[in-house]
Amino acid sequence: MMKQIDLLIVGGGPAGLAAAVSAYEQGIRDILILDRGDCLGGILQQCIHNGFGLHKFKEELTGPEYSYKYEQKIKELGIPYRLHTMVVDITKDRVVTAINETDGVFQVKAKAVILAMGCRERSRGALNIAGTRPAGIYTAGTAQRYVNIKGYLPGKKVVILGSGDIGLIMARRMTLEGAKVQAVCELLPYSGGLTRNIVQCLNDFDIPLKLSHTITEIHGKDRVTGVTVCAVDERRNPIPETAEYIECDTVLLSVGLIPENELSKSASVALDPVTSGAVVNEFRETNIPGIFACGNVLHVHDLVDYVSEEAELAGVGAARFIQNGENDENTSKIPVKAEGGVRYVVPQKLSGKNTPVKLFFRVANVYKNVIIEVKDGDTVLLSRKKQKVAPGEMESLILSPELLQKIQNEVTVTLAEQA
Repeated sequence: MMKQIDLLIVGGGPAGLAAAVSAYEQGIRDILILDRGDCLGGILQQCIHNGFGLHKFKEELTGPEYSYKYEQKIKELGIPYRLHTMVVDITKDRVVTAINETDGVFQVKAKAVILAMGCRERSRGALNIAGTRPAGIYTAGTAQRYVNIKGYLPGKKVVILGSGDIGLIMARRMTLEGAKVQAVCELLPYSGGLTRNIVQCLNDFDIPLKLSHTITEIHGKDRVTGVTVCAVDERRNPIPETAEYIECDTVLLSVGLIPENELSKSASVALDPVTSGAVVNEFRETNIPGIFACGNVLHVHDLVDYVSEEAELAGVGAARFIQNGENDENTSKIPVKAEGGVRYVVPQKLSGKNTPVKLFFRVANVYKNVIIEVKDGDTVLLSRKKQKVAPGEMESLILSPELLQKIQNEVTVTLAEQA
């Protein structure tokens, strides 16, 4: 017989753990977490650097320390979980099919499902880089796992393509392990990482950051021997006369993260073309009733503290859905849109006007001296001045119930230049 359960959570990383604790605190006891890894915590287990938990726990923690706090809570509350378990399908009726060595293939019918599968790295196959296929090309996350979990050093002379946070952190990590990071090349005219990581991981170690540069060719047959790097024009096309050869034996790719939404698609969840994650309301409920999404499977976060905060909302939303059943009246009615210099906003819909809503959003470029405005048509509901905003750092605004009551049509988040 198919097992019946109140809440099933796919993913035992920071999002899944925080969502489980949140739902438990809302009164849900019949919870199961499924994770394909060999331990809880997800990607945090290989993030041994500090900087986690400053917002959530008001202390500076490493990734494993941050994860441990939630693991202990899961065990204290007695929330069951299964490791080494791969979820292979989810239907829009919330029937979850999974497989592991102990149970074989099994199915669970859940009253609510929270998707917390995280994201994956974009690999070389997604890039148009000339060259053969020598050893020595890794994604930054793979290299991080080799160094921090396996104890292997992937190379001695390194060039990093992309200045996302993982790439910046690995520039420092490889340097501390004795490797020489020749350069970090970034296609865009600005870094995609947090400012603090640029300072602490590159500037403090005199590692050059080449903005508006990319790798046009990887050299080497059996092992990488070097790369050709070019500056790019405003259309991001390489400028041939700027070509520069850099000797190296290793190339690390930090060229973007992609939410793991294959299961979301099988459940007919609508996806946002910009975030590649689900379209959700303020409780992180998708267009499919009873299916919620949170964390990096929804949109890529720069701080795990925000992942936990978002997952707690999903836990509350799932608990409300379970308790109210199919009669839950929190249907999404008010669209939320990004305009001007704002690239995307989460949530993309609002269902009610009685509780505060925190809007998370990213800008499309680096802007200085701007006013962030939240509008309903031509009516400005809220505005905030910022000296600088950048794509690498997520922004947020809170809409109070008083402001929400004023909304007539839709919410738009946009940037305006200060006069």
